[in-house]
Amino acid sequence: MAGMVRAKFQVTKHAKTAYGNPPNVGSQVEVTLTPIYDISVEEDRRFAKATPSGTIQLYIDNPPASDYLALGKFFYVDFTEVEQAQVAGH
Repeated sequence: MAGMVRAKFQVTKHAKTAYGNPPNVGSQVEVTLTPIYDISVEEDRRFAKATPSGTIQLYIDNPPASDYLALGKFFYVDFTEVEQAQVAGH
């Protein structure tokens, strides 16, 4: 199936976390995005009809990437299917 689904999300959590056990403790940023809905914005009403709730939760250990996904920022998230031939191990 060719095509794409687009949703509009906002970063609602941006928190530093640690993982691993001493002495191999690393740090990362937990980023949570949630669908956005503002009834005064026509685009948001359209997106909310298709994606009324949910979350995307990421754990990022790449500082430029986690900085880009700053708390409060809005993003379009596009879901495009990966063709079977492009999936490793399948």
